[in-house]
Amino acid sequence: MSGNSEVKTKKSLGQHWLNDLPTLEYICNEAKINSTDTVLEIGPGTGNLTQILVKSAKKVIAVEFDDNLAKQLPSRVKAANLIVVNQDILEFNLTKIEPNYKVVANIPYYLTSNLIRTLSESTNPPLSTVLLIQKEVAQRVAAPPGKMSLLSVSAQFYWHVGLGEIVLASLFTPPPKVDSQVITLDRRLEPLFPAIDVKLFFRLVKAGFATRRKTLLNSLAGGLKTDKETIQNALDFTHISSGLRAQALSLDDWYTIYESFSELKII
Repeated sequence: MSGNSEVKTKKSLGQHWLNDLPTLEYICNEAKINSTDTVLEIGPGTGNLTQILVKSAKKVIAVEFDDNLAKQLPSRVKAANLIVVNQDILEFNLTKIEPNYKVVANIPYYLTSNLIRTLSESTNPPLSTVLLIQKEVAQRVAAPPGKMSLLSVSAQFYWHVGLGEIVLASLFTPPPKVDSQVITLDRRLEPLFPAIDVKLFFRLVKAGFATRRKTLLNSLAGGLKTDKETIQNALDFTHISSGLRAQALSLDDWYTIYESFSELKII
């Protein structure tokens, strides 16, 4: 969260103030904000990033969970195009924002997976999202086959994912224990795969990642509560080895398995 060092941080909320102007400007530049954009800023803190956003955007909706910071923000950032909402972003109604809004946020680690899922699954998802998150997590989101996780599959299913600059821990107050990294999520304007039942697709993927150290055969059999022979037969149609682990698969691989398992009514 961006803000000033004199404001006491709450460890329980993962607050670390970012005061480095070049980094803040870089984040805004990555978001490609123009005068027609509505921007949703998550966790504005004391408003250093907000100050830059309001200069470029048509409107900035700043959602802040911390009561005191939410009350103070309008006096810290005096701008007619700023709307401050004191609420948990995971409970915020995204459908109230005009379509094709943009998200900019410096968020704590614990929020990353839930936030990406919330934005992805909304009936009104943003056009683009720029997040400053823990470096290790950013690289997990953008991971290639061989290092995939449920998080990376979920993010890349909905978004074109890109990695930006690494931001050193020393630029925050107080410094977190690890470095951060900027990540960009640009919404796929067309579905990645045609005529897919998203719920069934992710039921399959979640089963595959349920026991990461096990092979596909074992994890899918356990996760889908289906006997191994049935799983093996279905995988044989895909020409994807049942001895692989879930992290080795690409999104195309998952779709191939999805098609086979759907046809055979395993999912």
